[in-house]
Formats: sequence, structure tokens, C-alpha cells
Amino acid sequence: MATRSAVAPARARSPWRRLRPWLSTVVIVLVWYLCAVTGVLSPNTLPGPDRILLTAWREIADGTLGKALLVSLGRVASGAALGVTAGLALGVLAGFSRVGEDVVDRPMQMVRTIPFTALVPLFILWFGLGQTPKVLLIAVASAVPMYLNTFAGVRDVDRKLVEVAQLYRLGRLRTARTVLLPGALPSVLTGLRFALGNSWIAVIIAETVNSDAGIGFLLVNAQQFIATDVVVLCIAVYALLGLVTDWLVRLLERSLLTWRNTFTGT
Repeated sequence: MATRSAVAPARARSPWRRLRPWLSTVVIVLVWYLCAVTGVLSPNTLPGPDRILLTAWREIADGTLGKALLVSLGRVASGAALGVTAGLALGVLAGFSRVGEDVVDRPMQMVRTIPFTALVPLFILWFGLGQTPKVLLIAVASAVPMYLNTFAGVRDVDRKLVEVAQLYRLGRLRTARTVLLPGALPSVLTGLRFALGNSWIAVIIAETVNSDAGIGFLLVNAQQFIATDVVVLCIAVYALLGLVTDWLVRLLERSLLTWRNTFTGT
């Protein structure tokens, strides 16, 4: 009976717990709407959410938003795949080997301090105005946080686990695969969240400079024609895409890190 009574309140609270993270967002949207309909906010400065929804429907109906969204998603998927893979491999190499750290860490730390915007003109000079510089910019943006978190996670793995692997004469690759990566998984997934977030920041920069397609291209065109509703719509789309990718990584964390017994808040 004690067990049932302890579980029942948790089940009763579960719908509220699911809705609670969205309450602050709903309040912000309501305040925004009230300011728009009462004239506190000028439509030319910041249109209300109702007008943004109408603009979204119009852009979806004529296919403009769908085409731009597919282009941006393709760029982020390609660039993030390259960057996450490179950052993961370099992080394991530098974390597992002192020689690897000596070779990899300093260049990666230098890349970390370079703003994305500084790389745009260089990539254009090297690779032209096509898809390549945009994808590479996203790759660099995602590789750095992936490397830093993987490196830190590997270095935090219990040394005794590595010693056991050496005792059983496991090779370096097998030790990295069966000991280091599982032990570093929480940090790796944190790095993945940062990497995907940086990917969306990078694609905004890439698509607002010499681009002919994508959400950023719509954003620049709307700015030139002073279409504030389309500008706000593009910003909202970027925000929603960032939330979706973060939510997907959180789902991955829940499935892969079920063994952790950590404090999740009250």
C-alpha cells in the first residue's frame, strides 16, 4: 500500500510536469499578442503572433517556406554530420593519448577562439559561393564543442577501468570503443547538444551571405523589402528547429543514460 500511494501522486502530477516547461513560453506569447492588439507594439516594428501565423500559412501554401526549410535542413545535416564525426574522433584521440593531445589540442583551441563570421570570407575565397563553404562552416561550428566535451569526458573516465582493459590486453581501438566512449557518453551527448545548437547559428550566418536559397535567404530578402512579418517568421523557424534538435538529443540521452541515478529537480 505504501508503494502504491507513493507512485500515485507521481502519476497524477505527470501531465502538469509535461506542461510546466511551456508555461513561460505561453505567457510570453500572450503578452506579445496583447501588446500587438492594444497598439503598444507597432506592426512595422513587431507584428503580433496572429499575423506571424498568417504569414507562415501564406509562405507554406505557396511552397516558399517548405523549399527554404529543406535547403537549410540539408546544409545543417551535412555540416553537422561532418563536424560531429570529426570532433568525436579527435576528442577520443586527444583524450586517450598524450601524443594525440599534443598534436590535436592546440589547433582545436585556436579554432575555438575564431568567430564564425571571420571564416566566411576565407571559405568563400577558397571554395567559391556554392554549397561547400556553407557546409564547412557548419562543420567547424559543430566540431569544436563536440571535441571539447568528448575530450573532457574521456579524461574523466575512471583510470581503473582503463587499467582493467589493459590487463585483459584489449587493443587501443577496442578500449576506446568499449571503455572510453561508454564512460564519456554523458559528456559526448552534452557536446552533441552544443554542436547542433552551433550548427543552427552557423547556418544563419552562412545563408545570409551570398546565398540564393534557405531560411537565411528569405530573411535577407525580407529585410531588404522591410517585410517585418517574414523576418520574425524566419527567426521563429530557426528557434523551433533549435528546440526540436535539442529535444531529439534529450530523447537520446534518456534512452542511452538510463543507468544514471542523478538528481533531476523537484
